[in-house]
Amino acid sequence: MATVLDTLSVPRAASALSLPTRSHIAPAVSSSLSSFSARISFPLFKGLKVGPTFTARSLGPLTVTSRRATSAGPVVCEVQDTAVEVPAITDANWQSLVLESESPVLVEFWAPWCGPCRMIHPVIDELAKQYAGKIKCYKVNTDESASIATRYGIRSIPTVIIFKNGEKKDTVIGAVPKSTLTTSIEKFL
Repeated sequence: MATVLDTLSVPRAASALSLPTRSHIAPAVSSSLSSFSARISFPLFKGLKVGPTFTARSLGPLTVTSRRATSAGPVVCEVQDTAVEVPAITDANWQSLVLESESPVLVEFWAPWCGPCRMIHPVIDELAKQYAGKIKCYKVNTDESASIATRYGIRSIPTVIIFKNGEKKDTVIGAVPKSTLTTSIEKFL
């Protein structure tokens, strides 16, 4: 008895694609599929594409219909590479990078679990690019460097502090628009 499979639904594993187990497929189909499972390969996609096409692949007595995006389709969404990544500061290099700096320094106090901190990261990255050579930008993880946060009275994050000549000059608390940070920076250039 030959069995035709019109659509094969494969659950996605946590870290990679995996083939379905016998418990996911009806017993009549699983006996036919088990001999061909080693030959099934699924394409890996990079980015989102528009205009999916439908293709049928014959696997002996099985025919698998899959929805595949064509390689010629336009890309809808891509991850942008940032040219400047704001370096992290620890207790060990705080003195040399911030307090002894000859140029103004912008320091973002953040934590990985903080949602508003993730919202302000791209803004800080943009400011680091925009003011490259005029101001130095760093970030401090308050979970890893709690002593620095305590020394400067950081009680909520994100907090951005601007230092000049080793002194705390201005503080901005919360996920604020880029224009607010730009105004603070311009005062000390």
